[in-house]
Amino acid sequence: MQDTTRELNQRIEQLVREHMAAVERGVREAVERAFARTAGAAAGPARKVGPATARQRRPSESPRRSRSEVSALGERLYQTVCAHPGEGIAVLASKLGTTAAELQRPMALLRQAEQVRSVGQRHQTRYFPRTGASS
Repeated sequence: MQDTTRELNQRIEQLVREHMAAVERGVREAVERAFARTAGAAAGPARKVGPATARQRRPSESPRRSRSEVSALGERLYQTVCAHPGEGIAVLASKLGTTAAELQRPMALLRQAEQVRSVGQRHQTRYFPRTGASS
């Protein structure tokens, strides 16, 4: 009985040592992977920061519009504002078959050129063509 107990204790101690060694290996490998990932990211190519890369575009975003495209859309937008004075950007966008977001830049250019004036704020903004008599 005493031999069996001693053998059982030795076997348990051996299993515990094997388990502890396996856990230590797993922890060591996990730490090495974590540091390798960190070192790999730090050692990657240097990121260029400047006007062209200050804001990286997501692949889902459409490419930047050319000046001629913005200008052409601005002309169509101005004609629509003249035909429908007092409308909001959402209504104007639906009449042009585009989105309100796509009209933000052309509208800003029209306002800057003082061809269009706005009344109201945020989603309540209404747009009117500027005439020579009333500024």
